[in-house]
Amino acid sequence: MRSGFFKQKYSDLVVLTDSSAVKAWVAVLLVVLIGAPFVMSNYVLSHMTVILFTIVGALGLMVLTGFTGLISLGHVGFLMLGGYAYAIGVTRLGLPPELALVMSAVVPAAFGLIVGIPSLRLHGLYLAITTLAFAHIVSAGILAGGKFTGAGSGIAVERPVMFGMDLSSDRAFYWFCVAMCVLAVLVVLNLRRSYVGRALVAIRDNDIAARTMGISLVRYKLLAFLVSAALTGVAGALMGMYMSIVSVEGYPFLLSIEALAVIIVGGIGSVLGAMLGAVFIVSMPEVFSALMAGLGGRLAELMTTSAHEVKTILYGLAIVAFLRFDPRGLRGMWHDLRHAWVFWPLRY
Repeated sequence: MRSGFFKQKYSDLVVLTDSSAVKAWVAVLLVVLIGAPFVMSNYVLSHMTVILFTIVGALGLMVLTGFTGLISLGHVGFLMLGGYAYAIGVTRLGLPPELALVMSAVVPAAFGLIVGIPSLRLHGLYLAITTLAFAHIVSAGILAGGKFTGAGSGIAVERPVMFGMDLSSDRAFYWFCVAMCVLAVLVVLNLRRSYVGRALVAIRDNDIAARTMGISLVRYKLLAFLVSAALTGVAGALMGMYMSIVSVEGYPFLLSIEALAVIIVGGIGSVLGAMLGAVFIVSMPEVFSALMAGLGGRLAELMTTSAHEVKTILYGLAIVAFLRFDPRGLRGMWHDLRHAWVFWPLRY
């Protein structure tokens, strides 16, 4: 009788998955995601689209905070830079949408290197405050940009024809977001199992020990900021295309809290956790709104009159609840459930 799973070779440790069941379930999930627009309503399709580009942004923060242990409260700044880089590239510079999308990753990555420099000497709360200040500087810079950035009015962007695919319909844009999400997941999974990923985790666990082992803290911390900002910038561009407008008001500070809630609720340091957390956090206000609508009365109007405040409270409660009762997040719960299913009726 099988008593457990044991990895006996180095290749077993770095392979994405050695389970045929996992491969089969991933294939089923992809088929479901691709076929979902044919059976889902427009509202559910829109909700799924939001979840998909939220996963891309959460993976960006996961690289920085989950893998490297560097706390950021200002990731909305990179999100904003990505959205504006795409919008300016298409509307002001006349670039092809494909090139503008690349620019939405390159520009935040360049700023990520600049923000990353203080991380070489700052830790914890001090670094978090620095990134928060960066987000406010970006916001103020865009508002002072005049006609070039659209100032307070923002920049209207149309959904483009990209790689020969017209994204003007919600269904086509959803499939494009599925493709971008799968690409982001593969990039982060392969980064995590590479030498670079293990170096980032070593820095997170103990940076002094990592430096003693020959890992360059300067190089890998800056690399973490670069990759994280690039992924978040792409998520910002997708968000701008989804809303058809890029403005400072469209990227509130609440998005930074939402991103932190996603990786904490999902499970810090896990790609699966980022995906589960994004589904949970994005869906939580919708479920709460449906419950309030069921109760009727003034509670039914709560999500329309005070949506921002209610979301802030819900994210805070979710973070506190998971940190208090199960810091491993949804990923830990999923592993417990899977082990109970595999080894039942035995405990181990």
